[in-house]
Amino acid sequence: MKFRKFGKTGLKVSEIGFGAWAIGGSWAGQQEDDSIAALHKALDLGVNFIDTAFGYGMGKSEQIIGKVLKARKEKVIIASKIPPDKEPWPPTPYCAARERYPENYIRKMTELSLKNLGRDYIDIMQLHTWTRAWNRDPVPLEYLARMKEEGKVRFIGVSTPEHDQNALIDLMRSGIVDSVQVIYNIFEQEPAAEFLPTALKCGTGVIVRMAFDEGVLTGKYKADHVFPKDDFRSRYFAGDRIARAVGRVEKIGQEISGSGYTVAEAALKFSMMHPAVSTVIAGMRNSSQAEMNIKASGLPDLPPELILKLRDHAWVRAFWYSGK
Repeated sequence: MKFRKFGKTGLKVSEIGFGAWAIGGSWAGQQEDDSIAALHKALDLGVNFIDTAFGYGMGKSEQIIGKVLKARKEKVIIASKIPPDKEPWPPTPYCAARERYPENYIRKMTELSLKNLGRDYIDIMQLHTWTRAWNRDPVPLEYLARMKEEGKVRFIGVSTPEHDQNALIDLMRSGIVDSVQVIYNIFEQEPAAEFLPTALKCGTGVIVRMAFDEGVLTGKYKADHVFPKDDFRSRYFAGDRIARAVGRVEKIGQEISGSGYTVAEAALKFSMMHPAVSTVIAGMRNSSQAEMNIKASGLPDLPPELILKLRDHAWVRAFWYSGK
């Protein structure tokens, strides 16, 4: 496992982190024994960064992580996230920051996460979503900054709203956040324009999520795949979306044929290649997936000519949930 600087925090994080959404729920068929085995395998193979959230099973993901870490001796860096109070998600431009993230709520949710994880502090506490409208008065981050001074939180961050990831650029420039979490993969390459260069210039830690675009960039799905109704991907890939996505992945497979990389390996390496990226959090639902994903850290970097080819597979989808 290779390690990278996490912005200006002084932390060194594994370049592949453990993405803990699936082990908390919303991904059908997940068994707790598999979740525990995946976490142990990831830690055995050098992962020292875990990203979770209270919203992943209403604390279930955090509780499983806490159970596993209680039996381990390694120093593990944990990032969690606080969901906004009440709906809508994502916040609209008309939502008031003080109502969606009031200070007493942020404190209550932080204490719940600490209890679930069995910890006295959280390394990186993130707000799970944001709206650009709050940049003029980012008071929820001021509340987190107070908790940072109190020692409950070491560093603070924000996870991008899917439809407006550049909403966090002003926050990075202001220095009010230590870290950001962003979608960056073969399909979603817009962050390379301004988001990632800004993070690099400002010394902001960058957590990349969705390197596999919710699984399709592993190359394992067929165009007619149907997700169970209790799996959130039944909505993410609703209608003809899975067929369209799989068709594009098949073209990527043809592009990298003979390169020595699988589609999944190329997807992970692509998300890792930008110098602003600190860690890529890959979902690991069992020990086999943990082994396969972590293997990518030891693979050679993608050659420049292959990176150029993969850039041509950027897919401008606007807001995926609202149409084509």
